[in-house]
Amino acid sequence: MNSSPAVAITGVGSVTSLGIGRKELTSALQEGKPHLSPVDRSQGYHRPRGARLAALVQGADLTSWVKPRAARRMSPPSKLAVAAATMAVEESGLDVAACTGPVAVFVATSFGPTSFTERILNQVLVEGPEAASPMLFTESVANAPAAQIALTFHAVGANVTVTQREAGPLIALARGVEEVAAGRAEVAIVAAVDEISPVLHAAIDRFGALSGSRPQGTSCDGSERSEVARPFDLHRDGFLLAEGTGALVVEREEAARDRGAQVRAVVRDTARAFDPKAPRSSWSRDPHALAEALTNFLERSRVEIAQVDRIVSGASGSRGGDLLEALVLQQAFGGSLPPIWAPKGASGEYGGSLLVPAVLAAEGEVFGPTGGFRQPDPELAVIPHDGSPLDPPAMTLVTSLAAGGAASWMLLEPGRP
Repeated sequence: MNSSPAVAITGVGSVTSLGIGRKELTSALQEGKPHLSPVDRSQGYHRPRGARLAALVQGADLTSWVKPRAARRMSPPSKLAVAAATMAVEESGLDVAACTGPVAVFVATSFGPTSFTERILNQVLVEGPEAASPMLFTESVANAPAAQIALTFHAVGANVTVTQREAGPLIALARGVEEVAAGRAEVAIVAAVDEISPVLHAAIDRFGALSGSRPQGTSCDGSERSEVARPFDLHRDGFLLAEGTGALVVEREEAARDRGAQVRAVVRDTARAFDPKAPRSSWSRDPHALAEALTNFLERSRVEIAQVDRIVSGASGSRGGDLLEALVLQQAFGGSLPPIWAPKGASGEYGGSLLVPAVLAAEGEVFGPTGGFRQPDPELAVIPHDGSPLDPPAMTLVTSLAAGGAASWMLLEPGRP
C-alpha cells in the first residue's frame, strides 16, 4: 500500500457506555475507568454466581443523528451504527451527496443484532415459522447495520460486513482503506458495532470469558470476586463485555486537503494474518506465526522498530488473549517496547471499543492510566502506560488479535499540517 495514494481518516463518531461523541469518550479515557451497569438477569439465563455487569449504552438520546421515523425500523445495533456514522460524517465536513464516486461501507460486528435474533427465534419456536416477522428478520442479520448506513447516506459502493471477532474492527478499517486507495470508492464509512443482550452476556459468562465468571465467585488471586478488566495484569480474570459503536470516515488525503478537511490521522499501512494452529474458539499459546507476520509487516512498510513510538493494544483482560498479545509484541520488538495503551480496560471488549481510541491516540490525545492494571505479570513482561505525559506520537501501531487465530495491525501517523 506504500505506493498507493495516502489515505486519511477525517471524522470519528462514537456511542459507548463512556458517552456519546469524541469529547465524552476522550474525557472518560483520560479517567481510565469503565462505566458499568447491571445486566438484566430476570429471564433466568445466567448462572447464580456468574458475572453481573457490562458496559452498556443506556438511555442514549440518538435523535440528533437518527431520525425517529427511520429508527422505528432499526435494531439497536443499526441505530448505534447509523448514529456514529452520522457523527463521523459531520465531523469530517463531507457532503456525501456531492460525492461523484462510490461511497463504500465496511462494518465489523462479532454478534450482530442479538436481541432481534432472539425475538424472531422465539416467534418461530413458540408460534411457528409462519409467525416470523419480516421486519424482525431483515434486522436480525449481521449485515443490517451496514445496510442501514448505506440507506442513510445513499452509499452505492461496496457494502461489506466483517465477522472476525476481536480482529474485526481493524480488518474492516483495512478493507475501507484498500477500497479508497485502489480508487474503487471515493469515500469509505467504516464502523464497528455490537449490542449486549442478556442471553449473550449469560452465554459468554458460561464460557468463563468474563471478569467475575470464575467458579465460587473468586478472582485469580483468590480474593472475593470483582468485575474489573485488567489488561496485562497478573490477576486479570477476563474481560468486560461492552456494547456500542465507533465509526470513521476514510478518504484520500489529497482529496481531503483539497476540500479543506482536517486530517485526523493518515494510514501508513495495514496487515492481516491468521494462525492456522490456533484453537477454533480460544487463543494460541505459540506466538511465533503472528510475531513473524507482524515483523514482516513492519519490514514491508519500511518502518524501523524504533520509529514506532506508541502502541494501542487490543488487550482486554483476557487470560489467554493478553498473554498472546504480549508474547507477539515482545518477540516482534525484541523486548524493547514503546509506551503501550490498552483502552479496553475502560471501554470493555467489543462494541467498537478500539477504532476511535486508536485514532485519538494517533492524534496525540493524552490519556489516563490503562484501566484496571495494578500488578505486572512476569510471564507477559508488559507494563502498560501509567498516564504520565508523553510527546505526541509520530508512528502508532494498532494491534488486535482474535480468539480463533485472526490478527490485524495498522500503522497510523498524525495528520500532517
